[in-house]
Amino acid sequence: MKVRYKKLDERATEPSYGTEYSAGADLYSLDGPVTIDAHKTLLIHTGIAVEIPEGYCGLIFARSGMATKRGLAPANKVGVIDADYRGEVMVALHNHTDALVTVEAGERIAQLAIVPFLKAEYECADELSDTVRGIGGFGSTGTK
Repeated sequence: MKVRYKKLDERATEPSYGTEYSAGADLYSLDGPVTIDAHKTLLIHTGIAVEIPEGYCGLIFARSGMATKRGLAPANKVGVIDADYRGEVMVALHNHTDALVTVEAGERIAQLAIVPFLKAEYECADELSDTVRGIGGFGSTGTK
């Protein structure tokens, strides 16, 4: 699958896969160095826009190394890029640590996965089908 992207700034870095089997393409910080205060969120620019194909969406996930080693992860946990969005891809990075963390220009800050989705047609109903779980909420399926 080809996904078109546009550089909105000449300093922007093209999304790239770390290995042949990587599910997500790395996204790179445009600006830097930028410092994120402890327990704060900062919007990081990538300097690119993408053209997600119809029937797909772009999902922005944390980079596992950045999250576990440096405490930085997307504030919204998973960002969603709709197929009709053509603006700049930005990542709201949250600093989960008690210290300042600096992000350098050109640093890998998140990963983008292109994923198919089903468009649901929601229908209001007076009743829903019965299941064993029923209306049991959080933790209702056991502690194992």
